Order: sequence, then C-alpha cells, then structure tokens
Amino acid sequence: MTDKLNELTAAGVAVWLDDLSRVRLSSGGLDQLRREKHVAGVTTNPTIFAKALSDADEYNWQLRDLATRDVDVEEAVRMLTTYDVRWACDVMRPSYDGSDGVDGRVSIEVDPRSAHDADKTVAEAKALWWLVDRPNLYIKIPATEEGLSAITDTLAEGISVNVTLIFGLDRYSAVMEAFLAGLEQAKANGHDLSKIGSVASFFVSRVDAEVDKRLEKIGSEQAKSLRGKAAVANAQLAYERYTEVFASDRWKALAAGGAHPQRPLWASTSTKNPDYRDTIYVEELIAPGTVNTMPESVVNAYADHGETRGDTVTGAYDAARKVFADLESVGVDLADVIATLEREGVEKFEVSWQELLDGVTKSLKAAAQGTGAPNKAAKGNAKAADKAGGA
Repeated sequence: MTDKLNELTAAGVAVWLDDLSRVRLSSGGLDQLRREKHVAGVTTNPTIFAKALSDADEYNWQLRDLATRDVDVEEAVRMLTTYDVRWACDVMRPSYDGSDGVDGRVSIEVDPRSAHDADKTVAEAKALWWLVDRPNLYIKIPATEEGLSAITDTLAEGISVNVTLIFGLDRYSAVMEAFLAGLEQAKANGHDLSKIGSVASFFVSRVDAEVDKRLEKIGSEQAKSLRGKAAVANAQLAYERYTEVFASDRWKALAAGGAHPQRPLWASTSTKNPDYRDTIYVEELIAPGTVNTMPESVVNAYADHGETRGDTVTGAYDAARKVFADLESVGVDLADVIATLEREGVEKFEVSWQELLDGVTKSLKAAAQGTGAPNKAAKGNAKAADKAGGA
C-alpha cells in the first residue's frame, strides 16, 4: 500500500499531532504514531488538557500527591500538564535528534489569561521552560498585539517559541518581525541560534467557519459560491509572505549564524463543515518547509485517502488574491473577520483554562477526601515514566 503520510512528509510537510493525554503516553500510542504514522511533533492547548484530565483516571495518583501537599489549583495544573509535556518530549526525542532539532517538538501554552500582558507572558514562558527542562520544548504564545514583544523577549532568552492564534496576514508579518528581532537579540546575548526553534501557527478552518457564516447571511448566489475558499487562500498568501521574509538579507545573516527559519504551521486543520473533504486543509496547503498539526482523526484520514499532489501553495497566489477580492466585492469585511477570530480565539482558550482549573479543583477535593483513589495501573505507568518527572 502507498504510504500517504510518507508522501506528505517527502513533499516538505512535517506531520504533527494536535493532541496529548496521559493515556496516549502510557499506552505507547504517541510513540506508535511517531514510528508508524510519521508524526514528528505534538501541539497542545488548554482545551486539549481540559479534555485529557476529565477523561482519565491515570491522573489520580498525582492528584492524590498534590492534594496531600495541599498545593493550590494553579500549581496543580502546571504540575499535571508539564508532567505530560515532559514525557511527550522524551517520546519525541528521536525525531528531534534525527532532524537536527527541527522536529520532535512538543508545545505547551502560557496561561491564556495573560495574552494581553507581555511581562507576565515572558515570566511564565521562562518558568515553563525551566519546569519542563527539555530542549525539544516549544512555549506557545498567542499572537496578540501585546504578545509580539513577548515573543521577541522570550526568544532573546534562548527559549523556543510556537506563536499561536495567528489569523491575519498583517499580524503574521508582525510575528515574523518579532521572530527576527528575537533571534538578533538572542545572538547578542550569546545564545546558540541553532538550538532555538520556532513555528508560527496560522489558523485555517476557523477562517472558513466565520467567513462562510457571513456569506450565508449575505445570501446571494455569488456569495454562496465563495464558501470554503477563504481559509486556504488566506494561508496561501501567508506562505507567500513567509518566502519573502526568509529570502531577505536580514534572515540570511541569521541563517549564517546557524538559525533555523520560523516555519509556518497550519493549525485548526480539521474541517468544521461536514460538506468539505476531511483532508482539504492538508491537501491544499502542501509546501516545502511547513508543518501541519492535525487531530488523530485527520492523520488517519490522510493515511487512508489523502492526496499529495506536490506543492499546492506557491502557484496559487494570484488565485488566492482573487478570492480575497471576490469576498470583499460581496461585502465580507476581512479585517473584521480576523479581529473577531483573534478575540474569540483568546476567549475560547480562557474558557477552556477555567474549565481546566474547575476540573482540577474538584479532583483535588476528591483526592483529599479519599474518593479519588489512585489507579494501580496508572501508578505503574508513572513509575515507568519517572524520567518525565512529577508532582
């Protein structure tokens, strides 16, 4: 049988998994995806952790220890999530070593409630970097206006960054500027640029979800004909900007010092509309030097029926610009779309973070009262993964 994910990898797209849980780690499922499905990285967010901690009893033993120590819920969340991320970094270490530090990365996000506070974001990024203590870690920082300076300052400390929640082209350009400035400062601070990594997570399907909603409201046949086109066009034009920035003399000077480019990462790649092909946001965004982070359902869908047709991005810039012009001609305010998505993106992660805090609070109380007894299998798994650390 044709190895479709290998074809995708050979076309220059790194396959990353947009999910993590202790069950996935303890079962060996993540390592199996690395070995058999070409998964070369992992991304997480507050929503993923909220679901993971609500679904499994494998956290019980650690919750009991945390309750015994009478830690507050904020520290408990950090101990639980960094444990999983540290373990995942160790699982992905062969990919990191085999790619000279480009892949094999695992991301953990700063508290989204600090998305508009640069100083808090940098302080938390430094704390997470120290706490996980793995070279293949990425700290996720939202690409808010305030987050831009935090991106630069975090990179300047020699800390690798995954810039998240990018929706618009102008903000993406600002993110690349923040990256270049951060590496320049890191070099001045004496850091080895070859050890610093970064990706820019450009969100895809959410763009179609918001634009399609507006097109439906407009209701004309011309408007309806544009459904499902905005997200891919937006990402294709983002890649055009990427190629321009990373062909500049400014970048070449950093590359000469060992720096790796900040790769575009296509995020939110599961289709929100069941009428669309389930692999559309992979197949239409194949280009060299990119990352596509997918939930396991999309990884499996591509392995089954994905089509790798070579580079589907660099020859599409003019067509993408026409999509933008057509959208504006029917009355879609793209600037408002992007502003709405950024605001809602931060808000959604804040809600998930609160759900995570609420869930851990309940679990800590149960553990303290003895109703959340440690699962024996989970304790065994914890011992097997002691190199990942713990509470």
